[in-house]
Amino acid sequence: MELRDIEIFLTLAEELHFGRTAERLHVSQARVSQAIAKQERRIGAALFDRTSRRVALTPIGRRLREDLRQAYDLLQAGLARAEAAGLGAGQTLRMGVIGQFGHELRPHLDAFRSRYPGSDVQFVEVVGGAPFTTLRTGETDVNVLWLPVAEPDLTIGPTVATGGRVLAVPVDHPLADRGTASLEDLADGHVVDLGPGASEYWLASMVPTRTPLGRRVPRGPAARTFQEILSLVAAGDCVHPLSAHAARYNSHPGIVFVPIDEAPDLQWALVWRSTADGPAIRALAQTAADVGPIAL
Repeated sequence: MELRDIEIFLTLAEELHFGRTAERLHVSQARVSQAIAKQERRIGAALFDRTSRRVALTPIGRRLREDLRQAYDLLQAGLARAEAAGLGAGQTLRMGVIGQFGHELRPHLDAFRSRYPGSDVQFVEVVGGAPFTTLRTGETDVNVLWLPVAEPDLTIGPTVATGGRVLAVPVDHPLADRGTASLEDLADGHVVDLGPGASEYWLASMVPTRTPLGRRVPRGPAARTFQEILSLVAAGDCVHPLSAHAARYNSHPGIVFVPIDEAPDLQWALVWRSTADGPAIRALAQTAADVGPIAL
């Protein structure tokens, strides 16, 4: 029995549903049916009882599940130990982050370093105006970016953080006294123009081009880096939405960070170049998935 067929059998034995099994393993439902039928022909007996309403293991299927589960778990454990040994040779992943986001990932990185001694993560600053460039040039191995990311050459990994947004405004701005902001308020001033280096859909998910009522959000002046954005806001030239965690790391005498209460939460995920996928990135992604997303 091939390893993939074992995975299909064990997953179906757990899910007892062909559709959910196919979805979980990212294969077609026909592939699941073919794998089970192949094994039933080989064994000469049914492994599952199927009706239009339910799927259940037969006695032979239950015994096979018990035998295969033990062998499969031993195989996976052996592969994991070999992978850990290989990663422990001292490989360092370069992670692109915007601003101080790397500080928020301590639970994920501590778990990664603990699982794979000798491996590490080195931070590289990524600018919001060019979030995908460092991945495509090879300057970074994996970036942490807000979603959605819909680039055909990039793989989206697990979500590592979720959180709201704040609006950075000058200290003498009316919203600073009000204490809260809405997406409608963006039409009453200017937000930073981050240039053409990022896909419009990606920028708009943080800084919409129109308010919920359809009013245009003016853009300009231009900025490239996070510090340039803060300088323009402090000078009174614009306001700008940022991830909520920015307020914790950027105390500025000329800026007030006002919560945007009605804005939907942002989701931040690991993103990497599909052709650069490898054991170290997969290990980091699995560790991040196991730790789960943190609340910003």
